[in-house]
Amino acid sequence: MMRHNLPTDRWVKSSYSADTNGQCVESQLVDSAQVAVGDSKDRSRGAFVFPTGSWTSFVGAVKQDELPYA
Repeated sequence: MMRHNLPTDRWVKSSYSADTNGQCVESQLVDSAQVAVGDSKDRSRGAFVFPTGSWTSFVGAVKQDELPYA
């Protein structure tokens, strides 16, 4: 699902993101059950919204290098 017009003061980016050219993936908690994930250089395009548990599992798998390679 996509969401638009989310509060601009709630976006958080990873400490691993470089602060050059604003090219970062950022996220924000929409509510206790949803996380929005968007592109820092073009917030007007909206953000994808995921269930909090699914996003947490995905980030954990990335950190542990557990994602299958295509």
